[in-house]
Amino acid sequence: MASRAGNVTTASAPISTLSRLRLLLVLAGLSGAAPLATDMYVPALPDLAASMGTDASGAQLSLTGFLAGIIVGQLVLGPLSDAVGRRPVLLSGTTLFAALSAVCAVAPTMEVLDAARFGQGVSGAAGIVIARAVVADLFDDNELATTFSRLGAITAAAPIIAPLAGGALLLVLSWRAVFAVLALLGLLLALGVLRWVPESLPPQTRLAGGVTAGLRAIGQLANRRDVLSPVLALSFGGAAVFAYIAGATFVFQDIHHLTPAVASLVYGVNAVGNMAGSLGYGRLIKRWSAETLLIASSALALAGPALLFLASVTVGSSLFFTWMCLLLSLIAFGVFFPAVVTIAQRRGRAAPGATSALLGGGQFLFGAAASPVVGLFGTHSPAPMAAVMSICLVLATLAAKLTAHRAVA
Repeated sequence: MASRAGNVTTASAPISTLSRLRLLLVLAGLSGAAPLATDMYVPALPDLAASMGTDASGAQLSLTGFLAGIIVGQLVLGPLSDAVGRRPVLLSGTTLFAALSAVCAVAPTMEVLDAARFGQGVSGAAGIVIARAVVADLFDDNELATTFSRLGAITAAAPIIAPLAGGALLLVLSWRAVFAVLALLGLLLALGVLRWVPESLPPQTRLAGGVTAGLRAIGQLANRRDVLSPVLALSFGGAAVFAYIAGATFVFQDIHHLTPAVASLVYGVNAVGNMAGSLGYGRLIKRWSAETLLIASSALALAGPALLFLASVTVGSSLFFTWMCLLLSLIAFGVFFPAVVTIAQRRGRAAPGATSALLGGGQFLFGAAASPVVGLFGTHSPAPMAAVMSICLVLATLAAKLTAHRAVA
């Protein structure tokens, strides 16, 4: 296996600092491509519905199909990469992502668009799930945490860039231009993988038995409580983030009457807070263990929506108080996510792709389930969003404590 002496390696030779930077940038792009395909696309839903002759529900179905594709893709492609190597799956995934984005751009009917969006989700999942596996392959335990913190900080820029880029495109072009840009991004990422991402899993370290063995590894990991507990922590944490995404627009624009431009500024500041939290994790991990930081960050993330819920159902919540509560959670998420990924990937080193698949599959599955719950209780108050986030984060904190207990045990 690749050397784990503290440096990035390909089989045995260390990679230069410049190559390491290129590697991280490509991995961050791979991790952010699928979220970009969501965040850039959401502002275009009304335009899409009108041009395709469907209603809002019909347009949103293409988004649901994309998220379903991400879940399926991670659960299949992560284990597959453990059996056949990282580069073949990454190259085929990014190339298909580009091709299916182009199909979306020229789709003549909603049926074609829905099918292409599902495939786009499956292929885009390759970047999310395998980027984590590549990091686990190439970095030892001492560098794993700081690498995930840097990767998280870079990918946190996606929520800032995507809505602004999508909105700017829609000012001069139709919704189809969004998918044309995503197709170009897929091609650039495929080129980046080809040039700057080494094969991090040598043949002698791959799982014997092909795809079947890779899928079997998921079941084996799920039966390990030391791996399952951080997976559950990430899944519930991811559900809280999806609840925030689903509810924040209504809270800031419908309740607090911000214009879309000002609301975008609020989202941007929150995303910067998340980025700062990720960078802070890289420093904090030098003093405290990932398990300690996981518990602390989950509790801090819980404090924000819990305070917001109490205020909303008692004295009411002002715009500033609502914003500060959510910003507190977003900063804490910046620590929480790299901490839990670090722990899970350390414990699942025997099959990093399968471990990453469990993490990502749970995160998006729980998130997709939590998102519509926010709207079921109305959008007249921040309380429903805060309540769903609080419940998810209580469960995430309990899973974080179980994760730390397993480390001690």
